[in-house]
Amino acid sequence: MSWRISKLFLNSLSRYFHTLRYLKLQQIYRRVWFRVSKPLIDGSPAPAIRNQFVAFHSPARRRASLLDADTFSFLNQSGALSALGWVSVGKADSVSKLWRYNQHYFDDLNAVSAVERGEWHLALLQRWVVENLPGAGVGWDPYPTSLRIVNWVKWQSAGNVLPDACVQSLAVQARWLTQRIEWHILGNHLFANVKALIFAGVFFSGGEADRWLREGLKIVANQLPEQALADGGNFERSPMYHAIFLEDLLDLLNLAQAFPETVPETHVAHWREAAQRMLYWLQGMTHPDGEIAFFNDAAIGIAPSPAELTAYASRLGLQAHPVDARITHFPDSGYVRLASRDAVVLLDVAPVGPDYLPGHAHADTLSFELSLLGQRIFVNGGASEYGTSAVRNFERSTAAHNAVVVNDENSSEVWGGFRVARRAYPGDLRVEKQSDSVTVTCSHDGYRRLPGKPVHRRTWQFSESSLIVSDEVDGRFDHAIAYFHVHPSVTVSRVDTAGWLLQLSQGQKVLVNVEVGVPQWSPSHHAPEFGMRLETQCLKVVLDKKGARVRINWSSVE
Repeated sequence: MSWRISKLFLNSLSRYFHTLRYLKLQQIYRRVWFRVSKPLIDGSPAPAIRNQFVAFHSPARRRASLLDADTFSFLNQSGALSALGWVSVGKADSVSKLWRYNQHYFDDLNAVSAVERGEWHLALLQRWVVENLPGAGVGWDPYPTSLRIVNWVKWQSAGNVLPDACVQSLAVQARWLTQRIEWHILGNHLFANVKALIFAGVFFSGGEADRWLREGLKIVANQLPEQALADGGNFERSPMYHAIFLEDLLDLLNLAQAFPETVPETHVAHWREAAQRMLYWLQGMTHPDGEIAFFNDAAIGIAPSPAELTAYASRLGLQAHPVDARITHFPDSGYVRLASRDAVVLLDVAPVGPDYLPGHAHADTLSFELSLLGQRIFVNGGASEYGTSAVRNFERSTAAHNAVVVNDENSSEVWGGFRVARRAYPGDLRVEKQSDSVTVTCSHDGYRRLPGKPVHRRTWQFSESSLIVSDEVDGRFDHAIAYFHVHPSVTVSRVDTAGWLLQLSQGQKVLVNVEVGVPQWSPSHHAPEFGMRLETQCLKVVLDKKGARVRINWSSVE
């Protein structure tokens, strides 16, 4: 028993060490500062509102989340404000912290058909000010404060009028935020914080507002080259957060156009160029059904859809260039798109994210997704919730993705909801184009921490009529399994001992043959949205001495 306790302790110690060793020094000391600092509430009168001379373009629209004057719907869960209030009640709360965050974002102010809910919005704005005292409760956390500032400013800039109490509160929120910048988290949180400072700095006028604006512009200029990679991908490698970040850039461009000469043209030019790159990446990582791929933390319905963002960009003078090449390689973010007349395959040959910020990473290295004739066939697991639950742990695991599990371990040590200890790094990537096919080969070292130092290598061979996925594991290991998760809309029927027919919702058929390895099927689930888990099936192929090879054919199936 004591040996087991010692082993558990050493494993825990190792996990913490390999998590903390990647952090930037400022993340550590800033976290301490964030916890012990006591920001002051500055309730002095708000600065004067800056005159707006140009109309604010219609932003990207999200789904409506205010069902009536008293009822919210977030993450596929509804709740009445009169029953739930604004503040979480600890572990007994009937809604998650993320749901509470959404409550304080005020996204519905700028959502689909928002003008029809104008009276509800006006009442809700005033109620929020009365019932959320400055600095108190989850609504004053930096992230929801940042999103709320932006949404309030966008709402007024669209032709609405914020009540005087809300204008005063907006200034108090901006002052509070300057003392709560999330330097300990960095990434998308930091960018959201400084975007809000820019919005507040442009909305108001005078010396105080100018300081907010200068500070926000300075940090964005520093962060943009790091967070928007050269190939257009966001550095956190999540298509969902990529879409959110792109919306941030488009909002900044919209603001600069609505308030001419407030933002120097050099900044605007950099925002525009980065937004153009990110728009192209989003097009490349979107399935033919018009929604994002499920790599790392990704779910539909959180960010505006790719179509919404594309239309928004067009209103701001940016044009989306179609991704129509047979091979599209995003080398900086680490993804490959293969396309033919009927099929699209998206390959993950990426690191899990920036080493110091893997909070939205999944253990999905060398996973892939396949769409055929506009319908998804094989999909990664998605994300139905945040937190530290067993569901969250599974959805981040390698087994929840179209990837290979060795010795029942994850390719990257995901844990604690948003943490990663030792992580997989891809290598030996080769993309080879033949006359009638494309072959992509890549390996990763995520399992080298195990006895025998196994290395997983995967090859995709893609043609007009088929996709062949081959796996092998070099080094010593006990067992390895390749997972292939079928989309819930696909029906599976057996043909023979190693072949199955997949029928699409439109009637088309796909033949799946396990040519090497031992096949078995098991139930699984797919989470296309938060708060939604759909039952589906998973093909598991146990690797033998030759590895595993699965052929997916769609050309001559009757």
